[in-house]
Order: sequence, then structure tokens, then C-alpha cells
Amino acid sequence: MAAASLQAGLMLVVMVAAAGGPIFSAAKVYTVGDSQGWTTLNSPNYTAWASNKVFHVGDTVVFKYNNQFHNVLEVKQADFTACKNNSALSEFTTGDDSILIKNAGHHYFICGFPFHCRSGQRVDILAISSTAPSTSPAASPSGGPGSALAPNAAASPSGGSGSAPAPNAASRLQLAIPVAAAMAVTGAVLLVGF
Repeated sequence: MAAASLQAGLMLVVMVAAAGGPIFSAAKVYTVGDSQGWTTLNSPNYTAWASNKVFHVGDTVVFKYNNQFHNVLEVKQADFTACKNNSALSEFTTGDDSILIKNAGHHYFICGFPFHCRSGQRVDILAISSTAPSTSPAASPSGGPGSALAPNAAASPSGGSGSAPAPNAASRLQLAIPVAAAMAVTGAVLLVGF
């Protein structure tokens, strides 16, 4: 009887842990260009940078740059391909812009300063649904609809700046701790045999 109770208890703990798995997964924060940031200096390859990452809905991309010489424009695919900046969906100008990815799909960003996009200062962020299986993102501008990113409320397409806070890890932890505690108590109770 004790062995059956132990098996049932372990099975319950495994099932609860599996169900609670997404609670423990945290959104990631990516700094575009890593330590180089968002620049034209040293010719960073943003296509290569994005191609070895898997972005998910809920992740945050951070653009760090000197705002006297650069900005970040969210644009449609056609404007990304042609490096056109006259119909930006959103403009970010603080020099430290955090953008929360709210929708799956391609998110196209360019620098709107003259000749910067053409010299490579552009990035295609392909985000997948948090529940979708992981695949390598395609960094090419082909396929997919225009940007589905919903910028933060502080951003304005008319030239304002804005930045969304990074996902709040504390709120995820507040939920994860009670789940972990419940799993531990359930396992202990089942092991003792109550």
C-alpha cells in the first residue's frame, strides 16, 4: 500500500510540475547587437545577431544607442526592405528603448538617420508564440505580415519616445513560489502517507 501511495504521490508531483512548467519559464531580454548596441560603428551584422536567437512573445528587445546619431523606427516589411523611413509605425528616440514583443511574427526595425539603414542598421525580429515549438528564426525580410508589435503607450508615431519596462520577474516569482510550496507539501504528505 505504501508503494502505491508513493507512486501516486510521485505521479501527482510530476503532473503538477509539468502543468506549472510555463509558470517557471521567464521572458528574456535581448540587447540588440549585444555589447555593440545599435550603431553603425564597426559594421555590426544585425541579421546574423538575430538569426542565432529564438524570440518569443513576451520577450523584450532593448536598443541601446547614442540618440544624437541614431534612433529606432518600427516599420512595415516593404519599408524595411527599401530602407524607407517616411511611414514609420513607431519611433523611439531615448537611446535606451525597451520594446515588449506582444505578437508573433516579424518585427522590423531600422535607424531613420540618413544612410544608416542602407549600411546595415536594421533588424528583423521574428517572434514565435510562447506555446509554439522552438525553431530557428529566419532573419530575412521575406514572408510574414508587417510588424505585429504593439509598442508601449508612451511611444508615439509622431516622433515621441518611449520605452516599455522589461517583464516583471517579481510577478512571475510571486506565482511560482506558492506553486513550488504546494508541490513540496503535496510530495511530503504523500511520502509520509497521510
